[in-house]
Amino acid sequence: MLHPGDSIPAARRIVYIILLGALTALGPFTIDLYLPAFPVLESDFQTTAAAIQLTLTGTMVGFALGQLVVGPLSDKVGRRVPLLAVTALHVVASAGAALAPNLELLSLARVLMGAGAAAGGVVAAAIVRDLFGGRRLVVMLSRLALVSGVAPVLAPLAGSALLLVVPWRGIFVVLALYGAVMLVSALFLVPETLPRERRAEHGSTTIWQRYGSVFRDRVFVGVLVIGGMTFSGLFSYLSSSSFLFQGSYGLDAQQYGVLFAVNSLGIVLGVQAASRLAARFGPQWVMAFSTAGLLVSGAAIIVTDQLGLGMWGTVVPLFLFITSCGFTFPCVQVLALDRHGKAAGTAQSVIGATNFGVAGVISPVVGWVAGSAGITATTMASVMVGCAVVGVLALWLLVRPRTVGLLAP
Repeated sequence: MLHPGDSIPAARRIVYIILLGALTALGPFTIDLYLPAFPVLESDFQTTAAAIQLTLTGTMVGFALGQLVVGPLSDKVGRRVPLLAVTALHVVASAGAALAPNLELLSLARVLMGAGAAAGGVVAAAIVRDLFGGRRLVVMLSRLALVSGVAPVLAPLAGSALLLVVPWRGIFVVLALYGAVMLVSALFLVPETLPRERRAEHGSTTIWQRYGSVFRDRVFVGVLVIGGMTFSGLFSYLSSSSFLFQGSYGLDAQQYGVLFAVNSLGIVLGVQAASRLAARFGPQWVMAFSTAGLLVSGAAIIVTDQLGLGMWGTVVPLFLFITSCGFTFPCVQVLALDRHGKAAGTAQSVIGATNFGVAGVISPVVGWVAGSAGITATTMASVMVGCAVVGVLALWLLVRPRTVGLLAP
């Protein structure tokens, strides 16, 4: 089967990978880049930590809702117009956040920044699905999944580095510049990949009908749950690791940063291996092993912590958990988008909104479970294991790997 992207030269495909990857990273960087500035924001605005954390919640809500709007819209009017319009909103909102005189206006700007960053990941994945199919689709989506998995891990490290040279408002200036570069690049380098005839097909259906078409697909719902649970397990680690490794295990900020960077390599390894294995054996069978890996490695953290094996007893299975996340992310996107090429924007918007929305709700549960006793490896891993159990059940009860065929060439 021929696909439009098959005739694109290799050099041009590399340009697409870089540009679409940068667009995908805009969302995670918008959400996480300013996390190291929380104590400074709390001091400057003379408020509480909980009030500052609400700006993060607002960003994730804006990001999730923005995707739900942008995805179906891109299926109806094409990819370029929503991408350019919403990315422009991100630039304006980032500048507003940099100039915000009080917490209320900063919170509003953060919601709009989240909505403005929503187009990048949704449209990037939809463009890939417009152009590619089969094994090449697996490879291209694996590159975007790599960015989606690594960016939330690296963004706080980049934010810490920025705070060494600029005040917290400078972080939002950097995000405004990032968005402006993406806007100009998309204007000149991203073509319209959704033909008019396919847009006409969507013009005869409503947004709710397009959402209905993906939610009626049992396999899509299954991989949606798996993706949401995997992302939530990863965010449970992201939201609690600083308290665990610096508070309980006594690492300083630099040692913690090194550990954070090493763990991010697990996602890289997982994504790269998954792209090759999924093309050969099918993404559903890769997820059969990766979801089991999430469950086993999460349970291993609890066991080693209860046995008192210390930091390394936590670090080794944690790395395996993160690597299993890397194996899972691209397989979720491939299975979802391969089955819904005609509604790629809608399908990707649901995946993105679910991943960040569910993760935003579940990741604070670690602190709730820990209570006044403080976060331990066991409390962190308990949430991770719970997410893994739901993911495993979704795979075998909803996706049912034996019922899913291999990808077409």
